[in-house]
Amino acid sequence: MAQLIVRNLDEEVVRQLRIRAARHGRSAEAEHRAILQEALLPSPPKKPLKTLLLEMPADFDDAVLERVQDKGREVPL
Repeated sequence: MAQLIVRNLDEEVVRQLRIRAARHGRSAEAEHRAILQEALLPSPPKKPLKTLLLEMPADFDDAVLERVQDKGREVPL
């Protein structure tokens, strides 16, 4: 993996990077990587929901989508 060093950044840019990283629950370095990847690497186009639904096979088993009833659990207080 290559390394990238960025010098002479405005303090406010660094502060905003740290705030954004904290919001996403990651380090400033990880946030920096994510920002660069989002900006420079194209993501595949997302299909509309209608297209995804139409791609489902006609004999799809709806039971797969049924929600399991939550029975709860004891929580010590």
